[in-house]
Amino acid sequence: MIRTINPSNGELLAEYPAMTAADIEHVLLKTGDAASRWKQCSVGERAGFMNRLAGLLREQNSTHAEMISREMGKPLSQAVAEVEKCAWVCEYYAEHAESFLQPETVDVDGLTGLVTFEPLGVVLGVMPWNFPFWQVFRFASAVMMAGNGIVVKHAPNVTGSAIAIEQLFREAGFPEHLYRTLHIDLEDVNELVGAVIDHPVVKAVSVTGSTGAGIAVASKAGRALKPSVLELGGNDPYIVLEDADLRQAASVCIAARLLNAGQSCIAAKRFLVHASVKKEFEDILVADFSARRMGDPFDPDVTVGPIARRDLRDELHKQVEISRNMGATVLCGGEVPPEKGFFYPPTVVTDVRPGMPVYSEETFGPVATVIGFSDDDEAVSIANDSPYGLGSAVFSADTERARSIAARLEAGNCFINAMVKSDPRLPFGGVKQSGYGRELSSYGLREFVNVKTVYTG
Repeated sequence: MIRTINPSNGELLAEYPAMTAADIEHVLLKTGDAASRWKQCSVGERAGFMNRLAGLLREQNSTHAEMISREMGKPLSQAVAEVEKCAWVCEYYAEHAESFLQPETVDVDGLTGLVTFEPLGVVLGVMPWNFPFWQVFRFASAVMMAGNGIVVKHAPNVTGSAIAIEQLFREAGFPEHLYRTLHIDLEDVNELVGAVIDHPVVKAVSVTGSTGAGIAVASKAGRALKPSVLELGGNDPYIVLEDADLRQAASVCIAARLLNAGQSCIAAKRFLVHASVKKEFEDILVADFSARRMGDPFDPDVTVGPIARRDLRDELHKQVEISRNMGATVLCGGEVPPEKGFFYPPTVVTDVRPGMPVYSEETFGPVATVIGFSDDDEAVSIANDSPYGLGSAVFSADTERARSIAARLEAGNCFINAMVKSDPRLPFGGVKQSGYGRELSSYGLREFVNVKTVYTG
């Protein structure tokens, strides 16, 4: 059985039966049949289903948001915003997929070359718990508008959300079995997910999750010669220059660190602050972090919910403790509270050096690391001193200076005077151990198509 636990109090929410290998085989064959019919539908027909799906997401927003908050703990207002964003990405691809999939003509010495974009078939999505609706819809809306079918292996601790998402596709009228969820117990995950990747029905894989999970899945997909897209971890640097509007920069940085209790691959994690304003920046962070209300995500005054699982909370605290023992200074937070649930207070750590966990590792929770620098070159060097390369940000009154720094950062995204976030209109993804491939915009839609050349002589 798959068990889901309420992270706010540690109590059992529900139990769900896990699928057997035979169950999964049945689902894959059915989804393969549905995908073969779906690819024959026009893009306009697909858009009609996708727009109905967007409408249902908005109509049922409160119900789904409550499920998200119960299962993984984010404040309800943030869960509501997550469901709304899912409706937006569905509408975006319903509107733009036809133009993204238009064949391109190429003049070849006076003759015609035609480039077409055809669906692959069934795509496996391995999805995480931190944005249990958004991560799925960010992936699924593009993949399905391109004409593919989908099977999803969702995180076990958000199984209720996984079931609700599959039901939404059914209610919107999509062909039966075109979108299916594979309920796999943690004990069987390596064996069964490997078998799914190897299955002839599955043509490609998309993973959003940890670097370890990405390596495991991509290795299996590579051996099967199947394409993959990986959106993995991050240790995002936010560079605050001495000419930045410090209050505004700090406000953005705080939001970027504490949204979803810091449980996001693109959350701000390392704050690189010019030495001349570092102390003032730290004071602003400590005052805000210390005033944050932590607790029940259904309390409208709460801005920081629990960590999604006990083991994740304990690992986060271990990273802080090891760093403290190595000489880092904890300015606020840094202690496990006595309350029920998997809470961890907003924490600011300074006097950080290379080799400390809070410097080199991804901290998946509300822990802000502050590191000083003396000039732009040093800032870039520290920012790039990481195996990750997902998001980054630069704060400066001089846009050209900020763009010059952005061009030197090893990251898939750089936002200037703003927090990193995914947007349907912009490609999203990373480099180095943060993964490869892109989601969203036209780039995301074309990741899972056969780019076919048709030449007429």
